[in-house]
Amino acid sequence: MSLDLALAFIVSLCITVIAGLVLIPILRRLKAGQTIREDGPVWHNKKQGTPTMGGFMFIAGIAVSCLVVGFREMREGEISHLLVLAFGLIFAAIGFLDDYEKVKKKQNLGLSAKQKFLLQLVVAVAFVLLMRLTGNLTTNLYIPFLNTIVPISEPLYFAFAAFVIVGTVNSVNITDGVDGVATGVSIPVAVFYVLVAAMWGYTALGIFSAALVGGLVAFLIFNFHPARVFMGDTGSLFLGGAVCAMAFAMDMPLILVPLGIVYFIETLSDIIQISYFKLTKGKRVFKMAPLHHHFEMCGWSEYKLFIVFTAVSAVFAVISYFGVLHRYAG
Repeated sequence: MSLDLALAFIVSLCITVIAGLVLIPILRRLKAGQTIREDGPVWHNKKQGTPTMGGFMFIAGIAVSCLVVGFREMREGEISHLLVLAFGLIFAAIGFLDDYEKVKKKQNLGLSAKQKFLLQLVVAVAFVLLMRLTGNLTTNLYIPFLNTIVPISEPLYFAFAAFVIVGTVNSVNITDGVDGVATGVSIPVAVFYVLVAAMWGYTALGIFSAALVGGLVAFLIFNFHPARVFMGDTGSLFLGGAVCAMAFAMDMPLILVPLGIVYFIETLSDIIQISYFKLTKGKRVFKMAPLHHHFEMCGWSEYKLFIVFTAVSAVFAVISYFGVLHRYAG
């Protein structure tokens, strides 16, 4: 299994680098540049026109790696990695529609919030249903750290799953606001899944996870500050979908709470800011939301944001690993 994981990492990394070298010049020629939000930090205006939709780079790397390295598992009827990949690809399609609208309109507004929510909700429910029908998911809710299982009804589980998926996917999307941060934060998350898959013998899911690590590491070459390309909603929604799908495929969705702590704190800061602003008729808790912009306004560089946020994600990935370590012990 370790050889498959290493090969999945290498294939994904190489394909992503090649895709980047080919795709970035094409995006520049097509003038598929990012439009910077008007209410964001003023120094972000210099990023105007940086190519977006770069998520296609690591999506290509991950897809090729899953199909090539995971071919043996496919022949043996194990397709869990393909289900996770398909889920991510559908979310990437939603993200692409959003990116396309932004590029076409030359403004930081794509699909409406209602359109995105409904599309994401339908995909979330369809995914959970498919996982249930293929026997890859139960309605027994595993509680990490306590190492116990709580059975819940199917309708309640579907509602819970839809809420978690839509919330997590959008949290990853919100985190993608500073060069390299969403990429850096997600690498420890993906490494966590590799380690758990290896520990529990989930070869196919391990291949997907290792491919995800390889794709993100390669993408960071182009996305680290100063970014030569942004992942766009195409990439961030794929990433959010992949992070979520892996947790459900391993039948432990609650692990997303500690594992995705950075994503959720970013989203919580946005919710707090908006709610407090409305309640107080104009007052703010943070200098700017989400949280990465608050720290920018406090003088943090994008390098420091990347290092601190990635480090926090790595620490919580380790904590999460110990939270599930004894699930199948004995």
